[in-house]
Amino acid sequence: MQPIKIQEQAKAQRLVEEHSDLVRRIAYHLITRLPASVIADDLIQSGLLGLLDAAEHYDVSQGASFQTYATIRIRGAMLDELRRNDWAPKSVHKKARDVMAAIQKIENRTGRDARNSEVAKEMGLTLAEYHHILQETNSCRILNFVDLGVDEDCVTSHASKTATPLDGMQSQEFKAQLVEAIRNLPDREALVISLYYDEEMNLREIGCVLNVSESRVSQLLSQAHLRMRMWLTQKEEETVG
Repeated sequence: MQPIKIQEQAKAQRLVEEHSDLVRRIAYHLITRLPASVIADDLIQSGLLGLLDAAEHYDVSQGASFQTYATIRIRGAMLDELRRNDWAPKSVHKKARDVMAAIQKIENRTGRDARNSEVAKEMGLTLAEYHHILQETNSCRILNFVDLGVDEDCVTSHASKTATPLDGMQSQEFKAQLVEAIRNLPDREALVISLYYDEEMNLREIGCVLNVSESRVSQLLSQAHLRMRMWLTQKEEETVG
């Protein structure tokens, strides 16, 4: 039995070596949505542990490729680390809820997408103050949004039998709701979501495509996250009700 165990360890080590760049790519993709206080090397360290765990537990018979499986475990390990060291103050989370409430109130009243100026006015803020809130909430959205199951991996297969923070993404019903939530976004926000998640473009690259600044892209991304979270929350409440 000992030679078999040694072979398994060697195979796991080879998988880790071959996919170490995947850890760095995921870390630097996440870091763009986090404040400067979050260090990329810390995410990479957590991600490497996730990669090692994936290599040790990967089962080819489950159907998913190792890269798909490892991506889920790597990002899950990084998100767990971020949750353990939650840097976002409660005031930021409250502001995010306030923005969601304002957007919902305006859109229920007008029957159309809420404009930035309208949301700012509803909240008693200047447009600059509202944009600043969007910047803050865009950073904390990575944690809250994933708690709803909305993440880059939401349309990939999950081959693991071990519970992870992303277990819910296997739900076909949720996937259908997520697609519908994206369809309900204003065209420009839907495009930003597509470029950011599907094409894995960074904010600067998206800004070049749209001919706007990185800060404007960040605002659009944050508003899209808020709209989708609000839409999904409403669907969840309807289901429970």
